[in-house]
Amino acid sequence: QVQLVESGGGLVQAGGSLRLSCAASGRTFGTYAMGWFRQAPGKERDFVAAISWSGGSTYYADSVKGRFTISRDNAKTTVYLQMNSLKPEDTAVYYCNAGPTLGTVQRTNLYNWGQGTQVTVSS
Repeated sequence: QVQLVESGGGLVQAGGSLRLSCAASGRTFGTYAMGWFRQAPGKERDFVAAISWSGGSTYYADSVKGRFTISRDNAKTTVYLQMNSLKPEDTAVYYCNAGPTLGTVQRTNLYNWGQGTQVTVSS
């Protein structure tokens, strides 16, 4: 079973930046799209960004477009989320997961969720 381990979260002031990492075990990492998701207290888990298996295509939620950048390193089986111009409303636990394609990773996740990494943005 593939395990997902998110890291890189923390406390940052509004306008600041963080870079999240998601390390995945397993040989199939490079064959699937990957996505980042987040869950704020009392809310459902929401889609944030996705990247194709090759890294050549990306897709973002409107709320983060222009501020966040998703990337991946298949050799390191790791996907990243660079978050700039952070806002208090970005505060959440951030998770990653895999999906069959770039177009389906938002609603079809292949692995068990990891523990996530907490991002807190102060105003």
